[in-house]
Amino acid sequence: MALNACPDHPHADHRKQLGRLHRVEGQVRGIAAMVEDGRYCIDILTQLHAARAALARIERDVLDDHAAACVAQAVASGDPEAQRAKLAELTELLRRALR
Repeated sequence: MALNACPDHPHADHRKQLGRLHRVEGQVRGIAAMVEDGRYCIDILTQLHAARAALARIERDVLDDHAAACVAQAVASGDPEAQRAKLAELTELLRRALR
């Protein structure tokens, strides 16, 4: 079983995050324009912080959706292999985040 798949059922729908991702995309374009215009460092850093915070909120939502759909289904399935795979996914995600 692939670690990034939710076999036997549809995985979480992340389309609701698209609007927020588009806003972050606009923020990043705005930050690039600030750099090109030679704006004040603190103003640029403030906008960078805002973009990172927005991405973190989206990341939490995607993780919540994954837990509610894919992980919950693996737990409910009673399949030890599926459960181990989902635990391995989450463990690897945390390892990467904590580097």
